[in-house]
Amino acid sequence: MVTLDLLRGSRKGKAIIKVVQKNRIESFNLECKDALRLPAGTTVYIINRDNNERLEIVKLIQPVNNPGQFREYYVAGAQNSESYLRAFSNEILEASLNTNRSQLQNFFRQQKGNGGQIVKASQEKIIALSQHAMSSSRRGRSSGGPISLQRQRLLYSNQFGRFFEASPEEHRQLQGMDVLVHYVEIKRGAMLVPHFNSRATVIVYVAEGTGSFEMACPHLSRQGQEYQDRREQEEEESGGQYHRVTARLSRGDTFIVPAGHPVAVIASQNEDLRLFGFSVNAENNQRNFLAGQDNIINQLEREEKELAFNMPAEEIDQLFRTNLTESYFMPIDRQSDERRQGRDQLLTSILDFAAIF
Repeated sequence: MVTLDLLRGSRKGKAIIKVVQKNRIESFNLECKDALRLPAGTTVYIINRDNNERLEIVKLIQPVNNPGQFREYYVAGAQNSESYLRAFSNEILEASLNTNRSQLQNFFRQQKGNGGQIVKASQEKIIALSQHAMSSSRRGRSSGGPISLQRQRLLYSNQFGRFFEASPEEHRQLQGMDVLVHYVEIKRGAMLVPHFNSRATVIVYVAEGTGSFEMACPHLSRQGQEYQDRREQEEEESGGQYHRVTARLSRGDTFIVPAGHPVAVIASQNEDLRLFGFSVNAENNQRNFLAGQDNIINQLEREEKELAFNMPAEEIDQLFRTNLTESYFMPIDRQSDERRQGRDQLLTSILDFAAIF
């Protein structure tokens, strides 16, 4: 049996989640942009308490017994899934439950009448099950209840976007998972500027909006060297060392940013882009920006810049110090063609420098 640690980020709708443990049952209200950890082996059931909205949930699953493999087990069966109690013989169940075979057969037969693992509940049952549920706003950070991502400290923020983060240092329920949880808003026509994570691999889910991302990947470039025509194309695009991975983004999409891979995320001109993210292997991770006020290029000494980029330090500073009033989120339509061309010429050198880390 595969057990797991689980984080659920409520993307849309309102829910009540009942957590059944050995000596107690806990009940929580989940609002949009809440996250909740469920320990391995926990029995849970979820109620959609909104009559007008679908309930959509994003999961991060960490299998315990078999890495990379996961199955859910159900105590109550349905047409398309059996109760795990059916794995036991009738003799064991009759003795354990102090019942007879006729009652057992009727018990399992009634479950087959369920259309699936999601069943319709009456309003009276929903009201009864909703009592005593605790919301994220009523629990402290040291508790084990839901985390409201929008109530976290703003890690990065300006007029073009906001970046919220929940960390194990501030939330007891995240400790032991080595995971950071993010909620990011990027305004239309803006971007989260190029950056890379030193240790963490980031799993990103598009909650709302449309946009795109660009990422530098050295692995695809090395694979492409087996084929001459593909190698020539990659050398033209990325100096023969990096492959530029690009993709359009829309609601429901997921993409992964491995550690050490520089990435930029762009919102379309038509609507804001909202993202959920899970940073795995996050302990001692550093997020290094390659543009804006806090970019790591500006921290280099003059001689280091000239040796790394093979250019006079003044010319490098013209590129990296002309936008020191903003960081993290920036508009993309204000750049002139000349400025964009100048930045593209330095892209390979920047990525080479990032690869050192």
